[in-house]
Amino acid sequence: MKSSLSRRSRLTAALLVGSLAVAGCATSSPSSEKNDDAIKDSSAGGLSKTEIYTTGLVGDDTGGEPQDGGTLTVAEYGEARSLDPTVTYANGAVGGSAMAAVYDTLMRYDFDSGEYVPQLAESLTSDDNVTWTLTLRDGVEFTDGTPLDADAVVGSWGYYMANYGYQATLLLMNVADVKKIDDLTVSYELRFPWTTFPNMLSGGPGMVLAPASYQNPDKFDPIGAGPFVFDKYAPGEELVLTANEDYWNGAPHLDALRFIWLGAADDQVKLDALESGDADTAYVRNARVVEEARDAGFAGMMNATGLGDTLFINNREGRPGDDVRVRQAINYAFDPVAYAERVKDGAGMPGKALFPDSSPWFTNLVPPAYDTERAEKLLADAMADGYDGKISYSHAADAASQAGAVMIKAMLEAVGFEVTLDPIRSIADQVQKLYIDHDYDLGVAAMNIPDMDPFSRLAGNLGSTSLSNTTGYASEQMDGLLLRLQGATDQADALNAIKGIESLWDKEVPGVGIAAGGTFQAWNDDVHGITPTTETMFLYDQAWKE
Repeated sequence: MKSSLSRRSRLTAALLVGSLAVAGCATSSPSSEKNDDAIKDSSAGGLSKTEIYTTGLVGDDTGGEPQDGGTLTVAEYGEARSLDPTVTYANGAVGGSAMAAVYDTLMRYDFDSGEYVPQLAESLTSDDNVTWTLTLRDGVEFTDGTPLDADAVVGSWGYYMANYGYQATLLLMNVADVKKIDDLTVSYELRFPWTTFPNMLSGGPGMVLAPASYQNPDKFDPIGAGPFVFDKYAPGEELVLTANEDYWNGAPHLDALRFIWLGAADDQVKLDALESGDADTAYVRNARVVEEARDAGFAGMMNATGLGDTLFINNREGRPGDDVRVRQAINYAFDPVAYAERVKDGAGMPGKALFPDSSPWFTNLVPPAYDTERAEKLLADAMADGYDGKISYSHAADAASQAGAVMIKAMLEAVGFEVTLDPIRSIADQVQKLYIDHDYDLGVAAMNIPDMDPFSRLAGNLGSTSLSNTTGYASEQMDGLLLRLQGATDQADALNAIKGIESLWDKEVPGVGIAAGGTFQAWNDDVHGITPTTETMFLYDQAWKE
């Protein structure tokens, strides 16, 4: 498949369109009436918000002996128009699970043990977190009959990097060399110690493509060694994968996987399909629908994230946000609870902290509170030095985003800013404006920092040399803290690094936290054996239906 985007545009869009799309679609439609009890510590069904927004499996999987046969219908968040992981965002929201079903992943994250464990690989080891040695399983073949060996792994990695698959820029900055040691051994040489490097091989970079997949530059062919093979794709309707009877770990229980898309902007439709039986499992991230699904008692997997919604401030020279006083004034002028009342009908976990209190990375630091007097003083100081008080806010054009824009405009103008709203019609235009041209003052996107590997998201968004740093924020102190987090070998050291990162975030304000985030993949009682892994993806090699 050829892309119409330029090399630079494709690089940035491939990295970031997923997070931007998520932020644009995650909010619910604004209520026509103000709900005075909107922000509560519990959902409508009585579950505490902390209980809901905690990462982990929900419900007991007590289905007994696995049964063979049947098709599992998955209502996904977004449509994967290609099974090329350099074209489709390798994330559970948009095609990551389907691609993992075709290619498998070298590693996976095990939520029970809290460790990365081999999946397609035999092992991944390191003595110093700098040199990592991958050992492959002997005898594994792609579905075209060619061997999945070290040459295939190195070749697939090269294709992924050259075409800027998701997280490629982070890897290019941190991986010095990838080379074959022997037919079943690959060495990864890093530039810095990286404790959670196995996470990279659990996602898109760990999906090994058969050489024949990408040999023809005009036609990508999805050939992998996963438990399923491509069968058919009808745009806007369905993607069907059928069982690979020769899968290295035994034929899957299911005859087929069927992925459907019922509208990314309306998670309620997905939940309704699950309740009616039109879908067997559904991926939802709208806070109200997530809470409704949890209240209804569905089993599934909850993935909570830090900064699910973030107000990014362009820090670049010539922009209002170049002045830290302006950024601080915006932070003090913004009230996340009032915003949630208006835009999300009280659902979710509004707040400015990097992580919610349910996260193992919650620091207990108190972020700057809503304080209009301090905002007015900081803005006045900036204006005394020549700033004219004008600022623009770029936002999506859907109803919920427009409601949020009106709320942000009102908050900022209440302390003296003059705000111009800049509606953007499409995700592609948002990517171009925020991430490629950097032609914005303020804009909402999602950082979505996961519990299992906070480094990759934080480094991508806050590292001074990161190509995915949309705000242009640059700090030697922040770079040092990120490097410390990258090499942290235990929970205490990592948490101390995150505490330093959050303290500097609160002080220098690259952006403003709006709310923590979360996704819930729910499934019906007759569904079993779905395995969660990194990047909110799921593995279906052991899945079955009663």
